[in-house]
Amino acid sequence: MRTRKVLSGIGGFFDLVGSAMAVSAAVRDRRPARSSDLSRLGIDPDQFRQINRY
Repeated sequence: MRTRKVLSGIGGFFDLVGSAMAVSAAVRDRRPARSSDLSRLGIDPDQFRQINRY
């Protein structure tokens, strides 16, 4: 049972890192980031879209 918990934690970490990379790439490429990735990172998608970029 403990092994499953550890593997789940590792999987969650990689999901989080993947979302961070996806949002970073979207911002760099000047395209909208997916709402699910933003939410996973604790960012409100509506407020994120209101940010003005220069």
